[in-house]
Amino acid sequence: QVQLVESGGGLVQAGGSLRLSCAASGNIFRINTMAWYRQAPGSHRDLVAAITSGGRRNYADSVKGRFTISRDNAKNTVYLQINSLKPEDTAVYYCNAEIETYGYSWPSNYWGQGTQVTVSS
Repeated sequence: QVQLVESGGGLVQAGGSLRLSCAASGNIFRINTMAWYRQAPGSHRDLVAAITSGGRRNYADSVKGRFTISRDNAKNTVYLQINSLKPEDTAVYYCNAEIETYGYSWPSNYWGQGTQVTVSS
């Protein structure tokens, strides 16, 4: 079927940077919106950033100016460049994509397995 595989998480000091990647593979006809969410311990999973197939971007207020979402449609991959990291950015970051597969009329929502980002002060 369809898989989303994230990479790029890790442990960094406050002020540092990371680049997360998420590659989609499988029976893909078209990928619509791709997004990154994050979930800290004891918290809800919240939207961080999203990008449409046409390149329109949307960010959570808490990350504007520090996070940049981009995508490579040829590679079915979405990226999240994270700069000026803060301890409160510590969370598991999940990739999400709305994907149309061959043989189905409606798109479905898919999630990656998550990648841990830990920021030390």
